[in-house]
Amino acid sequence: MADTIAVELRKVVKQFDDVFAVDNVSLTIREGEFFSLLGPSGCGKTTTLRLIAGFELPTSGEIYIDGEPQGYLPAYRRPVNTVFQHYALFPHMNVFQNVAFGLEMQHFPREAIRRRVAEALELVHLTGLENRRPRQLSGGQQQRVALARALVNQPKVLLLDEPLGALDLKLRKAMQVELKNLQHQLGITFIYVTHDQEEALTMSDRIAVMQEGKILQIGQPQEIYETPRSLFVADFIGETNFIPGKVTKNGGGLMFTLPNGAHARAGWVQDGLTNGDRAFLAIRPEKVEILSPQNNQNGKTHTLLSAQIQQVIYGGTDTRYVVALEDNVSLVARQQNSTASEIRFSIGESVNVRWEAGLARILGN
Repeated sequence: MADTIAVELRKVVKQFDDVFAVDNVSLTIREGEFFSLLGPSGCGKTTTLRLIAGFELPTSGEIYIDGEPQGYLPAYRRPVNTVFQHYALFPHMNVFQNVAFGLEMQHFPREAIRRRVAEALELVHLTGLENRRPRQLSGGQQQRVALARALVNQPKVLLLDEPLGALDLKLRKAMQVELKNLQHQLGITFIYVTHDQEEALTMSDRIAVMQEGKILQIGQPQEIYETPRSLFVADFIGETNFIPGKVTKNGGGLMFTLPNGAHARAGWVQDGLTNGDRAFLAIRPEKVEILSPQNNQNGKTHTLLSAQIQQVIYGGTDTRYVVALEDNVSLVARQQNSTASEIRFSIGESVNVRWEAGLARILGN
C-alpha cells in the first residue's frame, strides 16, 4: 500500500438545519487502502461518503481527492464512482448496456466501450451474461453488475454505500471475500460504509468508528477491537463485558474497584479519569478464563474473582458461560471447546474467573 494520500477531509462540517450530520471531521485515506466508515444508523457515515462523492457539499471545511481540492465540483467531475445498496440498475437495459452507460455518456469510441465492458465483466465473473436484464439476475449478480458499472470508468476511488446490505447472510459473507480480493487485485482505493462491525473487521485495512457525526477512533481492525479508546467503541465493536465500579489510586497509578470492594487490574485507563471517578472495567468474553475454585493462582499480572455459573450455551466451536460475581454483577466468558466438545462447567457451580490485567481497560461514560 502506498503512502500517497488518495482522499483527505479537513475539518469538514455538514449541517442540516440545526443538526450536525458531520461534525468537524478530519481524516486521510491512503492510495490503495480499503477504508471503512463504521457506525450505527444516523452516525454520519453515509453523509461523509456523499460529501466525498459530491452528492452533498460541505457547510465548511474542504475535501481533497488525489491532492486536488474539490470545492463545489459536481459529482460527475470527480474521479470517483459509487456503488449503492440497492444497485440502481436500469431495468430496461441489459447487463452490457448498464455497464457501458457511463462510457457512452463520455462519448468513448464503440470499440473501447466493448473492450472495457468485457474487462469489467470478467473482473466480476459475469462474462456470458451480457444480454440479461436485471430482473433475470440473482441479488449477488445484480450487485456485481453495479460493481462492474462503477469499475469500468476506472475511478481513482471507489465509494461503496452498504453494497451488501440487500444480500442474504451466506451470499453476503461470500461477497465480502470477493470484494476484498477484487480490491487487492485492482489496487484502487475503496471507501466502504457499513453498520456491520464483523464486515468492517473482515474487509478493512483501517476503520473509522463514527457516532453523532464525529469520528471516535481510527485504526486497523485489530487495534479497534483489542484497544478501544471509549465506551462506545468497546460496546459497538464485538461483545464486551462492562463491570461497573470506580477508579482508585494504586501507588503512583490507578486501578479499578468493584462494588463489593474487590480490586481489578487493567492495562489501560481512559484519559481524564482520576481517583474516585465512576467507570467501567471492559473485558472481552474470550479473554475471561473459568477455573475450578481450587485453582486460585492470582499472579501480579492477573485479576482473580470468585463467581457462580448462571447460564451455559453450547455454540459448537465454543461455549458461552454467563457467570455471576458478587453484588449482582454478571459477565460472559467464552471458552473454546475441546475436540470432544465437552461442557466443562454446570449451572450453579462455583468457579473462579481470571483474566490478564493487560487485556482489561478502564473506560468512563
